[in-house]
Amino acid sequence: MKIVVCVKQVPDAKDVRLDPETNTLAREGVESIMNPYDRHALEEGVRLKEKTGGTVTALSMGPPQAGDMLREAIACGADEAVLVSDRAFAGADTWATSYTLARAVEKIGFDLIICGKQAIDGDTAQVGPGLACRLDLPYVTCVRAVSDAAEDRLVVERMMDDGYDEVEMPLPGLITVVREINEPRVPSLKGKMKAKKAEIKTLTAADIDADPACLGLAGSPTQVVNVFAPTFDRERTMITGDADQQADELAAVLKKLVG
Repeated sequence: MKIVVCVKQVPDAKDVRLDPETNTLAREGVESIMNPYDRHALEEGVRLKEKTGGTVTALSMGPPQAGDMLREAIACGADEAVLVSDRAFAGADTWATSYTLARAVEKIGFDLIICGKQAIDGDTAQVGPGLACRLDLPYVTCVRAVSDAAEDRLVVERMMDDGYDEVEMPLPGLITVVREINEPRVPSLKGKMKAKKAEIKTLTAADIDADPACLGLAGSPTQVVNVFAPTFDRERTMITGDADQQADELAAVLKKLVG
């Protein structure tokens, strides 16, 4: 089975802050990490490879520095890594991102694509389903377990609010996974040595035969107009006196607020 796992480099959530001048995310001096949901996707891909045989390719769209994250993916069990990187991809929303990844995946080849449920820097959960739709694939989201796998099908448990659904999906196909699916492994020394020597293949827009009109900001129908940090400037009113006086004063304040 040829498994492609989509991974994304994101700012560490505990260090995220806004630049007060530009109202955009301040990335300078902020550590970048592999998206936590994608760690679980990678682990599940490696586990499936160990059960059924085949290969795992870690795929990421991002700047050149995302190569460090892809080496980490190899250290955790991926056989190879591909970075889709080009200035033309800058400013891409989920629509343009799914298009770019779809073009790359078609070049790589696959039987199964695994994505994390969502990225912690956007929280849209749109790229996985968008990628499946671009490729006209069956897909299942929020997978909490893979109960059976074969060359032509996958049986998974899809997390629901009141339990789970058991779904049989034909392959090729795509799944997105939640944290509950597994516990990601710690890279071994052997894995780290392999990652250090590994070649990260880079694909540009030209390499994937992408339509320039569908890339980056130009290919994004949604755009961020403004980003701002919430302010906490609430006015406080101290109410004193006995219980009856406080109740009367509170009622007066509430009446004034509702007009």
